[in-house]
Amino acid sequence: MLQLLDILLTLVHIVIIGFNLLGWIWKRTRKLHLFCVAITAGCWLILGIWYGIGYCPVTDYQWRIKEQLGEQNLPGSFIKYMADKITGRDINSDLIDAATGLGFLLAVIMAVYFNFISPRLEKRRNQKA
Repeated sequence: MLQLLDILLTLVHIVIIGFNLLGWIWKRTRKLHLFCVAITAGCWLILGIWYGIGYCPVTDYQWRIKEQLGEQNLPGSFIKYMADKITGRDINSDLIDAATGLGFLLAVIMAVYFNFISPRLEKRRNQKA
């Protein structure tokens, strides 16, 4: 049962990360993307006040499961864990954190642009036409 839960949480992580990075692309998902990015930022920054900046409750829960399955010395982030697992190397956590932060910043910029700036620009263009 724990192994199944671990797999499920890995899939949840991948979906959240993928949606945070790419959800702005499709017009139908832009509001949901904005919400998802806001929740992620809230966890990282607001919950991060108490648990450490970058805190993710999904990672916290998954690491508890992995520890019960016998895994030890888990890194601070799921992305670092997966990068190491996929490459078979110990990738510098500062590099992973920087890439994660940059990707997330770009996702936030796209969310703000497509939810607030682009609709206003489109409205102005339609009023001039």
